[in-house]
Amino acid sequence: MMVDRGHSRAGGQAGAAEVPLYGFQPPVGTPYGLEVSTVEDFFAQHDDWPWNPPRPGRATFHYLIAVTEGELRHDVDHLTRTLAPGQWLWVRPGHAQCWHPPGAARGPFVLFEPDVLRPDIARLLAPVTAHDAPAVLNPHPDDADWLQQTALQLLDEHRALGRRPLDVHHALRRSLLESLLLRLAGAPGVAPSSAATAGAGRGDRYGRFLDALELHFRELHQAADYARLLDCSVRTLSRAAQDATGKGVRELIDERRLLEARRLLGEGRWDARAVAAQLGFTDPANFGRFFRDRTGLTPAAFAAREAASRP
Repeated sequence: MMVDRGHSRAGGQAGAAEVPLYGFQPPVGTPYGLEVSTVEDFFAQHDDWPWNPPRPGRATFHYLIAVTEGELRHDVDHLTRTLAPGQWLWVRPGHAQCWHPPGAARGPFVLFEPDVLRPDIARLLAPVTAHDAPAVLNPHPDDADWLQQTALQLLDEHRALGRRPLDVHHALRRSLLESLLLRLAGAPGVAPSSAATAGAGRGDRYGRFLDALELHFRELHQAADYARLLDCSVRTLSRAAQDATGKGVRELIDERRLLEARRLLGEGRWDARAVAAQLGFTDPANFGRFFRDRTGLTPAAFAAREAASRP
């Protein structure tokens, strides 16, 4: 199974306050960046990781889970989601996530790398693959049975490795996956395809920068860091960001760090020192100035305001 104690870390060894980043590492013989299993098999094969004890992690690939029986609890970006039968959980690359014991939860479990999708399909799916798309999807009742059956067909084809030529086997898996995702993209709460920007298909340089930013904003904070990742100059990356948003690369990096800081402080479980460490600030005082300059509030004042607004 892909996710195990020996799973590769894309970002190297994590410090005590960091959320480790895991890369795609399927079992030997699993082709082309796509693995399909079930929730029950996944937990049976990983009885002591990563939910005993629960601890957060991030991945460079997508987790897609359909709940067909029982109840599934899963933390996404430090918020606990509880899913009932008929609901789908989608954890996108870069999301912080934490597993809970599965209980009686059952259902298909799909893991795939972004590059497994054909570019034209990736563009159509941009609204639902975006980092800020809903983590929990509630498909229209008319789609529920079709989605479940398609997921089971995908599972069956994945398990059929060796019955057909490898290229045919992979083409069938990818076709079933893309059909499943395109239907899920119509779930309530997902922006329509026409709302996607030109860069949201992740095929252009700015789109690839956004993907890299979601994975690395906690530890990489300079435009030069992302230019190296994308194998381009800082000037080229800056031009792409300006053309797409009218903003500079550093401004976009700071906006993403600020968004994460607001999320963590707003939950009431993180203090300013912990958030500073999570976002790569070596000095909590520097984080305090960063946050105050952009919000007009100290981290503590912001957290207190959010706590007072919660029911």
